Amino acid sequence: MEHVLSIVNDFFGNFLAISNYLWAFPTQYGWWNNIPILGQFTLPVIMLFSAGIIFTLRSKFVQIRYFKKGIKILTKKKTAEIGVSPFASFMLSAAMRIGAGNIVGVTGAIAVGGPGALFWMWFSAFLGMATSFIEATLSQIFKEQKNDEYVGGLTHYAEKIYQNRHWVGVAIGVAFILYRMLSMPVHTFHLFTSAGTIVTTLTGHPAERTSVLYYSLAVLIVITLAIVVFGGIKRVTKLTDKMVPVMAIGYSALVIFIVVVNIDKLPVFFVSVFKGAFRPDAIFGGMFGVALIQGIKRGLLSNEAGMGTTTMAAASADNDHPCEQGFIQSIAVFLDTFIICTMTGFMVTMGAIWSHPAYDWESISNSIIDVFTQSVAVLMPGTAFDNAAVVIVCLAYGFFGFTTLLGGIIFCEISASKISGSAKMTKVIRIMSVFVMVPAGCLSVLSGLELGNMWSISDLINVTFIFINVPTILIGGKIALKALKDYVDTEGEPFVSERIGIETSIWTKDFAKSKKGA
Repeated sequence: MEHVLSIVNDFFGNFLAISNYLWAFPTQYGWWNNIPILGQFTLPVIMLFSAGIIFTLRSKFVQIRYFKKGIKILTKKKTAEIGVSPFASFMLSAAMRIGAGNIVGVTGAIAVGGPGALFWMWFSAFLGMATSFIEATLSQIFKEQKNDEYVGGLTHYAEKIYQNRHWVGVAIGVAFILYRMLSMPVHTFHLFTSAGTIVTTLTGHPAERTSVLYYSLAVLIVITLAIVVFGGIKRVTKLTDKMVPVMAIGYSALVIFIVVVNIDKLPVFFVSVFKGAFRPDAIFGGMFGVALIQGIKRGLLSNEAGMGTTTMAAASADNDHPCEQGFIQSIAVFLDTFIICTMTGFMVTMGAIWSHPAYDWESISNSIIDVFTQSVAVLMPGTAFDNAAVVIVCLAYGFFGFTTLLGGIIFCEISASKISGSAKMTKVIRIMSVFVMVPAGCLSVLSGLELGNMWSISDLINVTFIFINVPTILIGGKIALKALKDYVDTEGEPFVSERIGIETSIWTKDFAKSKKGA
């Protein structure tokens, strides 16, 4: 098995060069670099920024104007006979967004690009809030009903936008399923990393890969996922409704404590971030583009705005108007980046172990989770609470990884509905995920092999989905903007798609009447 996994890991290593090429394109060429200012930006960054700027301006800053309205809709108690509530949909998308990327992604971005990478995360997230509004609104407009659930997202709205070409939806669905399936072993690995670090912290001795603890954890992960996932999206959302607030509040409480203890370092934090955004320290290469690319790349991995990969959650909600979920998903990007990612960024930046005499930066920078936990340790006041703090962040890290696994499997199911709406297809996705891909991640840990190269496929497909989704929403964005105008003109009355000149399977006059009568 170890030999097989080693071959798999080496195979995915081949994708690293392709991923790096696409993320850097066309800055590898002198003719591009010679263009003033523009030559510093890569094509994926230009596409994301352009979409964000266009939608921010054309929606008249929807991410600001309707932020309060989104909060009001989100906190309104609502039950759904078909689909899930707007709150449950928000929590499902948050379960995907608030993942391991909020810790290892942010830490990795700073470790490579310096504190300035966090600034570019903020900047891209602000624009991404408008992009996410467009994605989520399109997902709602073109959602479809499957039994007592709503399904939709990128696979569905892309098919409609490209003139009802079914093969488009199928092709994107296949690509998305491959993306999520191949990332499952990596997210599974996060759970073992979390458990192993906790054991090492509490006992002072590292847990052996062949220990009873690791084998027991592998069995527990598979059984728990099977129980939850085979209960369908409503059972998953019941769990994420509870887990997401707990892990977010617990993590936030710890960071707030650390901020208070290190309040004198807060001005230094902001100076480091803003200065590093344009003049990175030589430790991180000293190049403007490094901080920018790392901030965009890892920020995207965290909040996923512009990729279309969390749109399935937006489509699952039962709303009176498509724009309502657009407002809510915009808030999800804010929560992910401006709150959770910033908290991680504070700890890593203020820990500054790259300049700490007690650490060998060259060696420790190779382990992102060690960079993060050691940064936390440096900032703690040197009390008995130090170990407890590491345990709390590792628990959050583990919960983040687990909810990402749950969301990934459900999103695979929804994407598969575009390929085939049969119950057999759903079962195949669940079986492949729970009993093949997740165990593959468990086996890689138990055999002592870390599938580090699988990150390369995630980066590759991330950038690939930018090339797929951004042109799609630029073409179809006018539909979402018409829906926004309809929301403003009707003051949020139940939506009828005919009012904006299109026909849909859900948003009919009869559907609007049922909403008014509810």
